[in-house]
Amino acid sequence: MKYRKQIRYSEEQKSQMWDRWQKGESLCSIARLFDRGHSSISRIISITGGIRPPKRRRSRLALSLSEREDISRSIATGTSMRMIATQLGRSPSTISREINRNGGYDRYRAAEAEQAAWNRALRPKLCKLAGNKRLTRTVVKKLQLEWSPQQVAGWLKREHPDDEAYHVSHETIYKSLYIQSRGVLKKELLKALRSQRIMRRARNSSLKQQGPGKITNAVSISEIPASAEDRAVPGHWEGDLIAGTNNSFIATLVERHSRYLMLAKVKNKDSESVIAALIKQSKKLPAELYKSLTWDRGTEMARHQKFTLATDIDVYFCDPKSPWQRGSNENTNRLLRQYFPKGTDLALHSQAKLNAVARRLNERPRKTLEYETPAERFNACVASIG
Repeated sequence: MKYRKQIRYSEEQKSQMWDRWQKGESLCSIARLFDRGHSSISRIISITGGIRPPKRRRSRLALSLSEREDISRSIATGTSMRMIATQLGRSPSTISREINRNGGYDRYRAAEAEQAAWNRALRPKLCKLAGNKRLTRTVVKKLQLEWSPQQVAGWLKREHPDDEAYHVSHETIYKSLYIQSRGVLKKELLKALRSQRIMRRARNSSLKQQGPGKITNAVSISEIPASAEDRAVPGHWEGDLIAGTNNSFIATLVERHSRYLMLAKVKNKDSESVIAALIKQSKKLPAELYKSLTWDRGTEMARHQKFTLATDIDVYFCDPKSPWQRGSNENTNRLLRQYFPKGTDLALHSQAKLNAVARRLNERPRKTLEYETPAERFNACVASIG
């Protein structure tokens, strides 16, 4: 079996890899650029967990490679240290230290001295988590509750507004998770993140494209009340189905003002089953907190008029292929895939399990709510009508 010769990538090539990785290209796509397998790229990207290392910069006071090469050539011609210093415009003590720490007058080599200087310069500043065990324990506890690093960082700032010791950026948390050489957060905590990736990826969003469906007497989202559009008034919901194997589905409902989530178990995707599940779910809420429902144009809502007649809740439909018109619901569905991965049978989950998952998400702080939780925001709405 013939093996290909191992390639040593230049700094310019590595920079090109990182540029493409940060734009969201796959390892295979990047590898094709260099006519290599994806593992050849992975070994470079994975060292720092998919996070691009900062570009190293030489101090303006440090000797350059060209100066070290001049020193090496001057030594070969028998030039004294003091004369070398004069030629380079450096202090004699600087030249003396440089030569003595790199093998002495007889063994000095410019390339080896240059590499040794870079190695000695590796004095990384301890990250904030490494120097604060109480803060680290708090971060670990919240990550184990499946909070995102951004939620943890925002919550800490809200809980301790005047205590800088408890303020940490979400980037610091991510780096401590993905760059294991920091030795702060254990690799096992990556499993608590929604993506569960072993390397950090660029943020790529893919919008679910859906056909228009045949809905009779559908009222367009353009006619929805202004109060629902600007999220000022609670009681306006967005809905959708997430699908699993064996024709299994879960109905997801998100309140626009608070991002409060409700999940409903449905037998299958036919309109009769979906409408029955939605009617049953609507009876759990006060009428003041369930005024409208926005859905896509899937055929599961073909009997929407029956739903409105039974609940007095208006139903509005998004424009074809416009999932962003139900942005809160689409975002929540992505969060739910952490608990209900694609390719699994959703029929195996009881309504009690669905309620537990909804409660877990409702108790996570949200950046869009200034790190309040959906439960806190929704409960305040309930109290205001009581």
